[in-house]
Amino acid sequence: MKVLIHMSNLLLSQALETVLSTNGNEFQIWSEQKQTASKEYVPDIIIVDVYTINKKIFTQNPESKIVLIDMGLKRDELLSTLISYKLHGVISPATDVRLFRKALKVVYDGQIWLSHETMKTFLHNSETVHKTGKIDGLTTREKQIISCVCKGFNNKQIASDLSVSEQTVKAHLNRIFRKFNISNRSQLVALSLNHVHFYN
Repeated sequence: MKVLIHMSNLLLSQALETVLSTNGNEFQIWSEQKQTASKEYVPDIIIVDVYTINKKIFTQNPESKIVLIDMGLKRDELLSTLISYKLHGVISPATDVRLFRKALKVVYDGQIWLSHETMKTFLHNSETVHKTGKIDGLTTREKQIISCVCKGFNNKQIASDLSVSEQTVKAHLNRIFRKFNISNRSQLVALSLNHVHFYN
């Protein structure tokens, strides 16, 4: 897995490089300088912070997955950043090494990773987004269902995780779809990525 660390904090960048380079060669870590020198280098994941993230990163690296290290952004700043950019993950610097590695693997496998803190920011902010504005607030169970869908769970897995029947899961999903004016899970995940980012 090729990881480009593109952060403003040099000390943290070096620390991340050390952490990811330890214990085997699962991660190939590259700095900006190495990427510039090697035009053939295409990172699988780019780690950024709020000071280094910009549209140029996305246009120059369309195949790369972008992960934001949240250095303590205020709720409104975090919401604004997540709505402005199609991120594949948000990780807190307080995350332990094992979980950090797991987060990168999850993102590499095509899923989305949001920290518990980020999840709370969105769920507690929910007057959630619908089209260009807001929809009525979601119930606790609906929030749990959305979280599970964004993790890639099928109805059976959601039912098991929440200790409810598959029929109950289907009923909740139908209500969620109506609230967001969508018709399937893919649209729900896309909406979550682009607007609400329900993931844990």
